[in-house]
Amino acid sequence: MSAPVEARTTAWPAAARLLARWLDRRERVDELLESLGGSLTGTERARCQHLVFGAIRHFGRIDAAIGRLVSHSPRFATRAVLLVAGFELIEARAERGGAPTRASEAGTTNAPDQPTPVVDGRVAKIVHHAVEQTKQLASPAEARMVNAVVRKLAGVLAEPPPPKLAPADVLAEYFSHPVWLVRSWLAQFGAAATRALLEWNQQPAPVYARWRSSFAEPAEDKLSVAAPTEGNPVPVEAAKAAPKAEEPVPAWFKPTAWAGFFEIPPGHWTEIEPLLQRGRIYLQDPATRIPVELLAPAAGELVLDGCAAPGGKSLLIADSMRQGRLVAMDLPGARIGRLKENLARVPAGVEVALVQGDLRQDPAGLLREHKLPAQFPAVLLDVPCSNTGVMRHRVDVKWRLQEGDFRKHPLQQLALLRAAARLVAPGGRLVYSTCSIDTEENEHVVQEFLAGARPGEWKLENHQISRPWEAGHDGGAAFLLRKNTAPS
Repeated sequence: MSAPVEARTTAWPAAARLLARWLDRRERVDELLESLGGSLTGTERARCQHLVFGAIRHFGRIDAAIGRLVSHSPRFATRAVLLVAGFELIEARAERGGAPTRASEAGTTNAPDQPTPVVDGRVAKIVHHAVEQTKQLASPAEARMVNAVVRKLAGVLAEPPPPKLAPADVLAEYFSHPVWLVRSWLAQFGAAATRALLEWNQQPAPVYARWRSSFAEPAEDKLSVAAPTEGNPVPVEAAKAAPKAEEPVPAWFKPTAWAGFFEIPPGHWTEIEPLLQRGRIYLQDPATRIPVELLAPAAGELVLDGCAAPGGKSLLIADSMRQGRLVAMDLPGARIGRLKENLARVPAGVEVALVQGDLRQDPAGLLREHKLPAQFPAVLLDVPCSNTGVMRHRVDVKWRLQEGDFRKHPLQQLALLRAAARLVAPGGRLVYSTCSIDTEENEHVVQEFLAGARPGEWKLENHQISRPWEAGHDGGAAFLLRKNTAPS
């Protein structure tokens, strides 16, 4: 639900400034938001994020509309203002159930120097606010241009969705996706599924929390040792307190079809924050459960998470076992901090070791060097990928992806899969997973791995493909591979 325009005096210009940076440098959205620091209150920050996410989610459609209304591309600061205003116009129309305003009824038949008349009160406020912000962020001359363009945008952005069988370029513009990606999906999934996927990606992502029935509250000093030197494993000591007595799930948590996962309604951050800090909940999409369920870690088992950061699936593995031993491995880097924080929250009965190193560069030697097992009965490999299954959450992914990524990623993924396979004990199991919906990163990688393995060494026992428009949560894929005890 949109906040009143008058309340946006801080969030709105902050969003426009971040979008100007994004237009200029294509910085990652999460890094842009982190740069806000403590400059906004919680409510203002949430509003700023909402505007930034919305403008980038609908960037292709809004920017194309702007391009039809101006003779030359505005400066980044002014273009950012138009993007925020354009998103507000889309949002306002959606909240009205798509009912036309008098501005949208006027369409775009006016001459370029004759602004479309705006009578709808909400649209008038959006126009006025964009003009006033442009005076502060750009110049009075540009504010006059913004006044004319935003009035016309109301009509252009009110155009109805394209027909079901519209060509790729029309779908790409309206649903704000790169045209090459839409063509790829049409070839893979067909017209109906691609349309459903595009519509899915354009909706804001719900917030899901996993309720942890077995957890230990982390101590302030979550780790027993200092940050590691490169390659050294870090034994992670959880608080090791006795498991907390079961407490009821808050009544305002919305149950889902997936056991243990709840949807969090807006406006509850003050109640969510202490639950997060205590480790009672973990924010993650229900799709993350799929590879862990396929792996089925058992109590007392030894498990390797080969691409562990930031640790959401590692924590889910530990919660599933309750007792056992978990080795979490990933490359040194910024995400290791998050991984350490998450591993410090494992149940008291799970022993954890964190290894920083490249899975593709003699991982068995690295494990032996630090007195860790060289092979495991259970290995999870959740590889880096294109993220095409999680575009609701990562709104800038589609604008960062390039066609060449679908040639580069599978090569890296296959190398990781082959490296992880060498760490699986005879009779053990390996789950290969991605948060991609594209066959190049899923079926094709697994097929090539099996084709290159020794005859009879590996068997594909099970797999699950999650298509978000069908599953109702993020997309991805997981493949359960079994290593035979005596390959032929």
